[in-house]
Amino acid sequence: MKFSEEFRDQSLVRDLARRLALLGGRPATLMEVCGTHTMSVTRFGLQSLLPRPVRLVSGPGCPVCVTAPRDLDAFLALGSLPGLILATFGDMLKAPGSATSLERVRAAGADVRVVYSPLDAVDLARQDPRRQVVFFGVGFETTMPATALAVKTAAAAGLGNFTVFTVHKTMPPALRALLAGGEAALSGLLLPGHVTTIIGAQAYDFIPAEFHLPCAVAGFEPLDILLGVEAILRQLQEGVARVDNVYTRAVASAPNPRAEALLAEVFTPAAARWRGLGDIPASGVEIRGPYAAYDARRRFREVIASVPEPGPSACRCGEVLRGVLAPSQCPLFGAACDPAQPLGPCMVSQEGACAAAFRYARQE
Repeated sequence: MKFSEEFRDQSLVRDLARRLALLGGRPATLMEVCGTHTMSVTRFGLQSLLPRPVRLVSGPGCPVCVTAPRDLDAFLALGSLPGLILATFGDMLKAPGSATSLERVRAAGADVRVVYSPLDAVDLARQDPRRQVVFFGVGFETTMPATALAVKTAAAAGLGNFTVFTVHKTMPPALRALLAGGEAALSGLLLPGHVTTIIGAQAYDFIPAEFHLPCAVAGFEPLDILLGVEAILRQLQEGVARVDNVYTRAVASAPNPRAEALLAEVFTPAAARWRGLGDIPASGVEIRGPYAAYDARRRFREVIASVPEPGPSACRCGEVLRGVLAPSQCPLFGAACDPAQPLGPCMVSQEGACAAAFRYARQE
């Protein structure tokens, strides 16, 4: 049994590992939906603490990774417009589009700014009213309230030079599509804690009801993850399926009412394209009519419409996101594709399964 020396409460981990051993007598494939879970599992060697028949696979919970190639190409195309500022989170810089990346277009002269919050992009627009600022709205329900607040702030200030190119996505519709596909033959789902602080644990009730799969909402510390795995294995042993919440210090059953109201005011559900999963109805959002002036897809409609559909790629990130392929099974992994020269977003993001496997699993 091996685990990282970074654990401060190793006796608790050992005790939990013994309890897990009593529950793991039969094969089970559990998906850690969230990319942050994937990174923690790999970093701390948590797979080695699980009973041998229990296997963890990655899911579609990395927002950079699931951003569709054409959406990234469309945002990159805006960089060719004169006087325009592209604002983005740092983990999007190296994400490869069909022909280039934000890092490369910045090197070629485009004005690409890394921001830590959507409100930083609003400040850029306020500081230079002569230039258009477009913020790349990436992320799941966790980051959507901040984008909604940025739109409201820009509207209240009357900023006519700020827009959002939203590729925000919502987790429950994607999980329904993933499970309906049935490729990964899953036994249970470890659900993301931070997303669930916004939407509430009851948002996943359809999973045991429709697919008869045990679930657990968990935080991101090693003990949190192992407690989530224990809850799923206990359900499997008892022959039941429900949504257990082992992250009660942060997650409630009901959605966060303030966040829910803010999202409903600014956004409306819309179809979205996911890398690896395709087009999923009502799995994304678009900016509502009262705030339509802040929608970059509308303001730059002609430029975006001119972007062609991307061709096929040798990158197999989509299969990794569906849990049907381990990063090391991709022939590009660690050879043609590595963090210095990534061919796919799963090798770029700090929540990407390939990046986690390259950084930690290869060292073992």
